[in-house]
Amino acid sequence: MPVPLPGPDDVNLVPPGAVEVAATARGVASAVAPTGGLTDLQRVLLEALFEAMTTHAVDLRDLVPMTASELGEVLRQRDLAFRTRGVQIMLLAALVLRPLPSEIADRVAEYAAELGVDDGMVGVAREFAKGSLGLAAIDFERNGYTSTWTSADATELHTSTELASAWDLAVTDAALAAQWAALEDLPAGTLGRGVWELYRARGFVFPGLPGSAPPLLAQHDWVHVLANFGTTVESELEVFAFIARANNDMRAFSLLAMVVSLFETGYLRTGAGLFESSVGHLSTNTDVVVRIADAMRRGALTHDRETGNDSVDFLRIDWFSIAHLQVDAARERFTVEPKSAAAIEAGSVGPWAPGGISPFQLAAGRERAAVEGRAYEAYGATSSVTSDDTMGKMAR
Repeated sequence: MPVPLPGPDDVNLVPPGAVEVAATARGVASAVAPTGGLTDLQRVLLEALFEAMTTHAVDLRDLVPMTASELGEVLRQRDLAFRTRGVQIMLLAALVLRPLPSEIADRVAEYAAELGVDDGMVGVAREFAKGSLGLAAIDFERNGYTSTWTSADATELHTSTELASAWDLAVTDAALAAQWAALEDLPAGTLGRGVWELYRARGFVFPGLPGSAPPLLAQHDWVHVLANFGTTVESELEVFAFIARANNDMRAFSLLAMVVSLFETGYLRTGAGLFESSVGHLSTNTDVVVRIADAMRRGALTHDRETGNDSVDFLRIDWFSIAHLQVDAARERFTVEPKSAAAIEAGSVGPWAPGGISPFQLAAGRERAAVEGRAYEAYGATSSVTSDDTMGKMAR
C-alpha cells in the first residue's frame, strides 16, 4: 500500500538532516543492492550523490537492508518531488549495473510504488533487465525529456525549417549556420564568443551544415562554457547531470539516464540524435562519479535571476539572446555556483584546461583548420594522455 502524500499542513519542506539522510540513503541502497551487496561503483556513486546534494556524508559499506515500507515511513512527510528524486537516485545506481538483474529492476519498481512515484524510467530499467534494449530505447522517447516535444518547441533553436523530431538534424539551414558563425564577431570573454571558440578548437560543425549536431543537442554546448566543463566523455556526463538536475521537470532525469546508459553500460547504442555508446567511463574511473555528483549539486542550485524561476531548462534557453553577455555575467544570471574542491581534485576541468579536450577533437580541429587554409588556434585547450579519445568520433 503506497504511503500517502502529506497534506499542505503536514509536508516537510525543510532540507533533511543527517539522520534522515542516512536513513534515506540506506533505503535507496537497499533497493538496488545485488545479492552480494552494493558494487564498489554503486557505493561510491550513492555516497558521493548524497553528500553533494545534502552536505551530509553517508557510509554504505555495511549496509543493513531496509524494506520499501520502512523507506516509505522515513519519507512519509516528504512531497512527491522529494520522493521522485529519491527514486531517480535508485535508478541511477541500478543503471550502472551490467547486467541489470531483473530482481533489482523489480525491486526499484516496488520501492517507487510504495512511495507513490510513477517515473517512466522505472519501466526502461525493467526493459534493460529483460534484455529488450530496442524497446527500452523507444520507452526513453515515450517517457523522457522529449516525450511532449512538438515542432513549436523549436523556437529557441532558431531553425528556419520545421524539425520532424526533437533530435532532428538541420543540415541545409544556411541562416542557422550563419547565426552560429557570427558568434565570432562578439567580444572576447562573452558567452557566444566562448562557444564559437569551443567549436573552432575542436573542429565541430555549426548546426545547419552537413556533419553538425542536431540543433537541440547543440544547445548543451553553451553549458560547456557556462558551467566550465570540458568536452571529453567524462565531461559530457557532468554536463548532462547539471542540465538534468537544474530542471524541475522530473522527465529531465532521462537525459542523465541516457548518457549513463551510453557511456557506462552501453544499454543504449545511440542517443540524442548523434551520440554513440562508449562503455566503462564510470567503472574505470570512479572519480567521475564525484564529478557527476557535484554537477548535480550545481544544477540544483541554479536560479534564473531574470525570470525568478528555480527550474532552468538549459536546452530551451534562447542562447543567442544572451550570447553577448560576459561569461561571468551569464553565470551570475543563472546562479551557477563554482565547482567543489572535491570535483576539481577528481579531475573536473573546463574547456580550456589540460584534459578539457580529447586528442581526437584536437586533431579534428587542426585538420579542419588545414582544410580551410587557416592557422589552427586551440584558445588554450590542451589534451592529456588520460583524456578520452572517442568523444569527437561520437558527437561531431
